[in-house]
Amino acid sequence: MGILSRKNNDTTPVNPQMAELGREFAIARRHGDRKTMRRIGREFTDTARSDADTASFQHGQQTYDALPPVNPPRRNRRR
Repeated sequence: MGILSRKNNDTTPVNPQMAELGREFAIARRHGDRKTMRRIGREFTDTARSDADTASFQHGQQTYDALPPVNPPRRNRRR
């Protein structure tokens, strides 16, 4: 095994539309956009029909949460 090799658990979600909705929810949560979080939550409860939809939604959230946040560059600060 090399230094950079990692396990690749590339499981594709059953419902890609729900996964995208989950990603949007995770983005809104990271940015603190409560209005969008509520809108996506209502849309999820209206359209989720099975456990597979819920799993796809959670998969979308987890894939976005796995990305580390980008720290903006500092401006006008002395080091």
